[in-house]
Amino acid sequence: MSTTTIHEPEDLELATGTFPTIGPKETKRGATLAFFAWTLAVYDFIMFGTLLPRIAEDFGWNEQTALLANTLVSVGVFVVVVLVGLFVDRLGRRRGMMITIGGAALSSLLTAASTGVASLVGFRALSGFGMAEQSVNSTYLNEVFALTELEGVKKRRGFFYSLVQTGWPIGALLAAAFIAGINGLFGQESWRLAFLIATVPALFVLFLRKGIKETPQHRLNTYLRQLRKSGRTEEATEVAARFGIVDEGPNPLRAIFGRRYARNTVVLSIAWIVNYFGITTTSVLGTTMLEGVKGVDASMSLLIIVLSNVVGAAGYLFHGWLGDIIGRKTTIVVGWVLAGVCWTLFVLGPDDFGYVLVTYMLTLFFLLGPYASLLFLQAECFDSSCRATGSAFVTAMGQPGTIIGSAVLTALVAGSIGLGPAALIVGAGGMVLSGLIMLGTKRVAVIDH
Repeated sequence: MSTTTIHEPEDLELATGTFPTIGPKETKRGATLAFFAWTLAVYDFIMFGTLLPRIAEDFGWNEQTALLANTLVSVGVFVVVVLVGLFVDRLGRRRGMMITIGGAALSSLLTAASTGVASLVGFRALSGFGMAEQSVNSTYLNEVFALTELEGVKKRRGFFYSLVQTGWPIGALLAAAFIAGINGLFGQESWRLAFLIATVPALFVLFLRKGIKETPQHRLNTYLRQLRKSGRTEEATEVAARFGIVDEGPNPLRAIFGRRYARNTVVLSIAWIVNYFGITTTSVLGTTMLEGVKGVDASMSLLIIVLSNVVGAAGYLFHGWLGDIIGRKTTIVVGWVLAGVCWTLFVLGPDDFGYVLVTYMLTLFFLLGPYASLLFLQAECFDSSCRATGSAFVTAMGQPGTIIGSAVLTALVAGSIGLGPAALIVGAGGMVLSGLIMLGTKRVAVIDH
C-alpha cells in the first residue's frame, strides 16, 4: 500500500458531496475562449482542404496521390483525436484545452515545412489536436455550465454551447477570406506562408488559456484516483457515491465499452460515421455537387457556399435553443431527417438558382445545426470520470465516416449511376439513417453537478 500524502481538494465538500459554484466571470471567460479555440481549429482544418490542390501542384502530385494523402491524414487525425480524449480524462480539461491549441499551432507550423507525402501526412495528423477541440470544449463547458452561478446559462446550456459551435462556419469563412487574400498578395504558391501565419492566433489563445481553472468534477476524479492508487478503495467508493459518480475503474477507454456506457458508445459512433456520409457529400464536396449535379457556375457555387455557412451559424443557434426545450435527442433526430428531405429536394428539383440556393442552405441548416445539441448530448451520455474519452472517441468516428462515405460515393459514380443519384443515396441516405440511429442513445443518470 502506498504511503503517498493525498491532499483533499479544499473547495469540495467531501462529507456532503457538494461541488463549489463557478462564478459569472470564469463562466464567460471559459465560453469565450472555447469559441475562439474552435473557430481557429476549424480555420486550420478548412485551410488544408482548400489548399490541397495548391500543395499537390507544388509537389507535382497527381490526383490519386493527393487523395491518398488526404485519406492518410484522416486516419492520423482519427488516432490523435482518440488519444486526446484519454489524456483529457487523465490530465484534466484545462490541460487538454492547452494541448489541443498548442498541437494545432504545431501542426500548422510543421505543415509549412513539409517536403512530401510522408512528412505532410505526419504533420497534418497532428491537426487532430485541433479537431479534438470540440470534444474537449463540450466536456469542459458541460461541467462549467452545470456549476455556474448564472441561472440563465444553467437553464439554457444547449443554447449557450451552440454559440461556441458557430465557430465552425465562422472559421470556414475566415479560412476562405484569408486564403483569398494571401493568394492575391503572394500568388498561389504561397500555401506555406498561409500555414505559417496560421500559428499566430492559435499561440495567442494558448497564452490566454493560462487563466482557465480546472473543473471541480475533474479535480474530484483526480482525488478519487489517488485514493484508489494508495489502496483506500472503500473510501474512494464512499466519496464517489456521495457525489453520485459511478466508479468504472482507472481505464476510461475500457469504461466506455463497459455495461453502463457501451450502448451510447456504439450508437453514437455509428451515428457519427453514417452522418458524415452526408457531411462529405454536402460540405466537403459542396462545390462538386453544386457544379456537377446542378450545373452551377464555379463563381456562383462559391457564393452559395459562403451564404450557406452564414445560414449554418443560425442553424447551430436554433438547434441549441430547441434542444433545451424539446430535448437534445429529439432535436437531432428531427433535424437530420429534415436535412435528408431538403437534400432530396435539392438533387431532384430544378436547376433554378434560387431553388438551388434555398434547398442547399436548408440542407446545411438542418444537417450542421444539430451538432450543437449532439456534442452537448454526448457529454451527458458519460459520467465525468470518462466523459472526455467517450466524447472524443465517438467524435473521432467522423474521420472513418468521411473515408467510407467518399469511397461509397466514388464506387457508385464509377458504376455509371451518375453523380446525382449517388449524391442522393449517400447524402440523403446518410442523413436520415443517422437521425434514426440516434433514437438508440440513452442519457446516463449523471449527478456530478
